[in-house]
Amino acid sequence: MMRTSRTPRRASTGALALLGAVTALAALLGPGAGPAVADGGCRTDVTVTPDQEQARLSDPRTAALVDGGGFGDFVRRFPAALCTARTAAEAQHLLRDWGEALWTSAVDRAQGRRPAGTLAAQDDRPLYWTRVAMSLRLAQWQPGFPVDRAALRRGLEDASRGLVDNDFRGTPGVRRYFVSGFDPFGLDSEPRGANPSGSAALQLDGRQVTLADGGRAEIRTVVLPVRYTDFDQGVVDRAFAPRLGAGPHAADLITTVSQGYPGLFTLEAWAGRARSADPYPDNLDALGGGSPDHPADPPGLAPGPEFIATSLPTATMATVQQPYPVRLNTDVTEIPAGGTRPVHREDGPTPGSRSVEGGGGGYLSNEVAYRSNLLRLALAPRIPGGHLHTPVLTGLPADPAQLTAPDFEHAEAAITGEVLDVLRHTTS
Repeated sequence: MMRTSRTPRRASTGALALLGAVTALAALLGPGAGPAVADGGCRTDVTVTPDQEQARLSDPRTAALVDGGGFGDFVRRFPAALCTARTAAEAQHLLRDWGEALWTSAVDRAQGRRPAGTLAAQDDRPLYWTRVAMSLRLAQWQPGFPVDRAALRRGLEDASRGLVDNDFRGTPGVRRYFVSGFDPFGLDSEPRGANPSGSAALQLDGRQVTLADGGRAEIRTVVLPVRYTDFDQGVVDRAFAPRLGAGPHAADLITTVSQGYPGLFTLEAWAGRARSADPYPDNLDALGGGSPDHPADPPGLAPGPEFIATSLPTATMATVQQPYPVRLNTDVTEIPAGGTRPVHREDGPTPGSRSVEGGGGGYLSNEVAYRSNLLRLALAPRIPGGHLHTPVLTGLPADPAQLTAPDFEHAEAAITGEVLDVLRHTTS
């Protein structure tokens, strides 16, 4: 039986104090109230055009997922909190504090230190939809002073994804594992969708676990957006670079995790440089700019090889076979040297070829593996790194009005439990 210790991560004192102040303010205003006009000319403009993620908030199931996770107060009280800011600097601090408080609350919920609400504790959807709803309130906020909205949004996003104040404790003798997951995606076709990689990240952040060789490891995590623009603007580097330096807070192993194939886990042997997933859009309904016939390098990517090989201890990780089999996937798609058409290969890339797809395809799950490991090769080439695909999460009820079901919750718990078991076997 695996043993774990669940040490609460360091909460932001400022965030907790802020939430207390906002609670008092909300009590004065009444349930769910928020001022349309506040001191300093603070206004809310509900006619602001939402982006595509925010537009999905018109589906009442999204609010039900927020409230079902016990996060409704974050959304209801956030506009009033925004109206307490008197300068751009105050606003920036406020957004970071609220983001940290949301991340801490989501981790505490997933790990049993906070009431889970009516949804299962491992459900990652409340965090996602709460963040989206808060971002819309931020877009609607009209302060009486100039602000950099993009910077404020980034502050909220980074802090509520675990990119801020989430360092390893640096306990002597304890290995340090840094793991990323993803938001839900494919929400136009299934607004109730979840992502087991994000669920696993919430359940693992800050925990110390016993490894298969008897050693101990501390795990720190982030949950990344399914948005090309954020990747173009460096969210992967902001997440991974601080964990790839020297010193007691640097990682000893990194792995990215995403949802992949039906019925099995795959350890991806190769990450490809190119995007090639068009016409499949991201969560903003944006395209990556590359297709199988015309793969494209992502903007802002440093020079590097067409394919990067995993350096994770895949042989021991693949010994885990329950409840889902774990396989090493050596498939790639490439345009061979001198060729013009993509060719699928089961045994990895050939010399001089152009990448089309890594084992994880040509979408953001492949790109996060490539970007993080390109950075690893530049900053800490001796530590292991790679990518793990989880099985596709199934079990949502046929009735579209129902948000959850026992089969769905059992499948998510089984997948996320096996993510931890695979990580426990990162020993050579």
